[in-house]
Amino acid sequence: MSSPLVIFDLDGTLVDTAPDLIESLNHAIAPQGLPPFDISQLHQLVGKGVKVMIERAFALREAALDEETFEACFDRFTTHYRDGMPGKSRPYPGTRAALDRLKDGGFTLAVCTNKRMPLTMPLLTSLDLAGYFDVITGGDSFEYRKPDPRHVLGTIARAGMDPQNAVMIGDSSNDIDAARGADVASVAVTFGYADRPVESLGANRLISHFDELTAALLEEVLVR
Repeated sequence: MSSPLVIFDLDGTLVDTAPDLIESLNHAIAPQGLPPFDISQLHQLVGKGVKVMIERAFALREAALDEETFEACFDRFTTHYRDGMPGKSRPYPGTRAALDRLKDGGFTLAVCTNKRMPLTMPLLTSLDLAGYFDVITGGDSFEYRKPDPRHVLGTIARAGMDPQNAVMIGDSSNDIDAARGADVASVAVTFGYADRPVESLGANRLISHFDELTAALLEEVLVR
């Protein structure tokens, strides 16, 4: 059997991007007169990319959003976020050690995120994480994105791997639902941006720190 494939979500799983996402969102919506959001509200906004984040922000503020306003906000967000990388974003505690441990153990690593590639790659590169991954797919890599299982399956296919020999690591229903739909094992982290209790997501395992992400745990998950 080939080495197992471990697929990671990005925001809220590998990297705590909350401060920069909120800062860029507030920068984007300020010219429209919308009150700013704080980090405690992030779980209501993130998970499906910048487009949905902006749409949710306007909906939560009960403000109208036409196409012209959306495009202006999208451009402001993207420019502000990209130009500020990595900003205050940092890998979660234990991330780098876990990636080293898995690579040394013969695992193949991938990223499957709803963040668009023009934002994904600069972030991973600026944090010196990109080199760990054999495959990186974003929200614009296919015609579909998580929770559509084809996003996970497409990532696995690009790695040349078998879904039955893959594990998805994520923090939200998007990740765990996509894995379930792809018949892929999953591990949920408790420190991310889930919009409901992580225990209710239905992952095969939960971890509260990357120190717990060991070869032994992954092998247990793979035999389900």
